[in-house]
Amino acid sequence: MSEAKVVANNNNQEKAKGEKSTFNKFMKDNGMLVALLVVVLIFSVLTKGIMLKPLNITNLIQQNGYVLILAVGMLLVVIVGTVDLAVGSVCAFVGAIAGVLMVNKGMNPVVSVVLSLLVGVAVGAVQGYWISYKAIPGFVVTLAGQLIFRGFSMIMLNGKTIAPFPNEFANLGSGFIPPLFYFKMGDVYLVGSAIIVGVILSVIMVFNNIQGRKKLQKYNFSVDNNSMFYAKNIISVIVIMGGTFVLASYKGIPNILIIAGILIAIYSFITTKTVFGRQVYAVGGNKKAAALSGVNVDKITFLVFVNMGLMAALAGLAYAARVNSAQPKAGVNFELDALAACYIGGASTAGGTGRILGAVVGGLVMGVLNNGMSLMGVDNNWQQAIKGFVLLFAVVFDLYSKKKK
Repeated sequence: MSEAKVVANNNNQEKAKGEKSTFNKFMKDNGMLVALLVVVLIFSVLTKGIMLKPLNITNLIQQNGYVLILAVGMLLVVIVGTVDLAVGSVCAFVGAIAGVLMVNKGMNPVVSVVLSLLVGVAVGAVQGYWISYKAIPGFVVTLAGQLIFRGFSMIMLNGKTIAPFPNEFANLGSGFIPPLFYFKMGDVYLVGSAIIVGVILSVIMVFNNIQGRKKLQKYNFSVDNNSMFYAKNIISVIVIMGGTFVLASYKGIPNILIIAGILIAIYSFITTKTVFGRQVYAVGGNKKAAALSGVNVDKITFLVFVNMGLMAALAGLAYAARVNSAQPKAGVNFELDALAACYIGGASTAGGTGRILGAVVGGLVMGVLNNGMSLMGVDNNWQQAIKGFVLLFAVVFDLYSKKKK
């Protein structure tokens, strides 16, 4: 073989390795997102397109908004290496408080919401105190909290449902952002505000990606090749604009999606760009090493549970607003949905690992499974079993991946 052919063969091999490495990195970073898209496509086929109808997409968002809010808070709890089993009961308890204040007492909705959120913070602080400063396992404390706050919910509501809430509050869970204007595309009228939001999000995403790429190149870090970079941005813009067009063809963007989106952005920033975020990962990775490095482990754990109390309260209010009632049995299995979202989204059962976007994707996977199986008429018992298998697979995959490394 001539020297030129040898060189060409070596170059082809290196190119193939590089492409394989790029693909592997992409799948590692976006594997669950790809899985979500596959699940959506499968259910779209099985339900003959009903899954992707604007009305169903809107219902899917509104029905799972509370899961995304809980998942954001629960991820930090999981990262520090523990769980919170009380969030479902706290959701019901806070919803009961809101119902008593707004419906029975006639209190102003804004004041009632603020007081309800403060109750959630107080609950998180109490649980966090026993877990962080008294070294009682989080499993035990939050299991006790699950029973206590479920009981309090039943007592406050006397076992009865309170309804309806004032419209201003109910719109939190079932309303939409103002349309601003409408415009016609073919036979469909589109909500203008939804399209505007889609364009703004697309521009922000592309700008951030370009700036991030330039920063990495400036410090000589490896980046995706041009083709991959352009492809990822184009696909992302198509997904964003496609989603907003679907929502715009119904009633626009639900309020709960805006709330969840703002929380996702804030907590993504906190976990990746702040000292507190790095300390949370440090505590979950190795508590002793974190303490020796000067991290106040007890304080970080305490703040994580305070935050979880706040997120549980907000999720409880969102759920109560959506169903337009305070129910004593609200929040059942919410903690399992939140934990499943975190683990399916790539969080480690051992702590120290996980991403906000991963937890969000995990929550959407669970939501799509629920919605798709319901549309197909799958028995509720089978739905629970299938979700259990999905969660087990996610945890087993996590453990297998660690051993493989």
